[in-house]
This record gives sequence, structure tokens and C-alpha cells, in this order.
Amino acid sequence: MENLIAQVLGGALGGTAGVKVKPDNGLGNIGSLIAGGVGGVAGGQLLGGLLGAAGGDAAGGMDIGAMAGNLVGGGVAGMVVQMVVGMVMKKMKG
Repeated sequence: MENLIAQVLGGALGGTAGVKVKPDNGLGNIGSLIAGGVGGVAGGQLLGGLLGAAGGDAAGGMDIGAMAGNLVGGGVAGMVVQMVVGMVMKKMKG
């Protein structure tokens, strides 16, 4: 559960950062947060599957390294998804 929260949070932050990198692809504040959060979860799950992360809670504790990885992976994926969705929406508008 903590991994999912880290992915959503990282994705939302990444979506917001994507607007700062390329402002003309913005979806509005809420749109960028949603696109980033969805991208963060999708990217985090994909990355976790590729790297073989089994959700690791070692000895009942929280694995800080795995959580940091989920946060960063979710952030990057969230930024990418927000930028792609922003470009598609921009093309559809005109």
C-alpha cells in the first residue's frame, strides 16, 4: 500500500514538473495532477514488474529504498505521461 501511495505522489509531482518543463502542454492544475498520478502508478507497476520488486517489507518494516525507488520511478513516469497527454490534447484542439 505504501508503494502505491509513493507512486501516486511521485507521479503527481512529476506531472506538475512536466508543466514547468514544457508549459504549452499543460492540462491545468488538476488535469496535470491526475495525468501524472495515473502515469506514476502505471509506470511504477511496470518498473516494479521489470525489476522484480516483490513489494518488499523486510521483517515487517518499511523498505525505504523501495519506497524512494517508487517515488522517483512514479515521478518520471508521471512526467512522461503528462507531457504525452498534453501534446495529444494540444494537437486535438487545433
